[in-house]
Amino acid sequence: MSFCLSFPTTGNPAEVLEVVERPLLPLTGHEIRVHMRYAPINPADLNFIEGNYGRPAHPPAIPGHEGCGEVIAIGPDVTSLEVGDLVIPLLGAGCWAQHMTADEQFFAKLPPGIDRVQASMLRVNPVTAWHLLKKHVTLEEGEWVLQNAGNSGVGRALIQVAKSLGLKTVSFVRREELIPELKALGADAVFLDDEKGFAAAKELLQGQELKLAANAVGGDSAIRLMDLLSPEGTLVTYGAMSRRSLKVPNKFLIFKNLRLEGLWITRWFEKASTAELYEVLEPLVKMILHGELVTAVDEVIPMAEHRRAMQRAQEGGRAGKVILDLA
Repeated sequence: MSFCLSFPTTGNPAEVLEVVERPLLPLTGHEIRVHMRYAPINPADLNFIEGNYGRPAHPPAIPGHEGCGEVIAIGPDVTSLEVGDLVIPLLGAGCWAQHMTADEQFFAKLPPGIDRVQASMLRVNPVTAWHLLKKHVTLEEGEWVLQNAGNSGVGRALIQVAKSLGLKTVSFVRREELIPELKALGADAVFLDDEKGFAAAKELLQGQELKLAANAVGGDSAIRLMDLLSPEGTLVTYGAMSRRSLKVPNKFLIFKNLRLEGLWITRWFEKASTAELYEVLEPLVKMILHGELVTAVDEVIPMAEHRRAMQRAQEGGRAGKVILDLA
């Protein structure tokens, strides 16, 4: 038998989640069984439980978009993995469980020496950051990239990945105390996400070609990014933290011919080939191993204390991700 977190109906995660026992069935064919160890609580996980995610939940359901664990059993036809291998699931669902069972193709093998907590947070934010920087616009070393929500998980990953690629970042944040923190992480410039910060960024970037902006906020914040972009620049929207629609002034389309694109990394994972996954995951894994990509952790909380974990994950002012210990 094994335990997992499940919700019988959508609602407040701290109220509807419950620990459920389920049987472990014999493995067949290419199936493997993974003993999951750590899984972060992401905004997408909370939205999924609430019923506000891009894909509807069909309760009872096991949430969890990412995690990390060890292979403990393999089916008779498995060729790519062995017992003892450290893996991350690529399924994008069901990670908040002590055990996951699926075909071997739905797991990516990691080096044994990688930090397991950091590895559990690899699939969503770092991959999103990499995609933003590599798959939308061709950027040359030394060029600037704009982003709002600089303190978010994706924002922090983007700062570190951009640095490794020789790119410079301008990040906008909501709180002044975050500015030195992000600069210590490797950000080249950080400003408050308001008109004063916008004016300071505009002065700094005068004469620079600005091809790419990553938008996770929407509303006025996104308009400021579009204002800073150069003609033919691209705004990629991957979140909507302000819950305000993306309103585009006509002048940005007529006179600047800006390109507006969207990114939902879950959809990309579903369509990506094995080669494409390897192309993204390999450099990110190396960065984690070398300490060049670090995701801040607020607290690691046992699965049995899931209500406290959900409450903490929904609070502001955290020092990083809340991680579920599934052991």
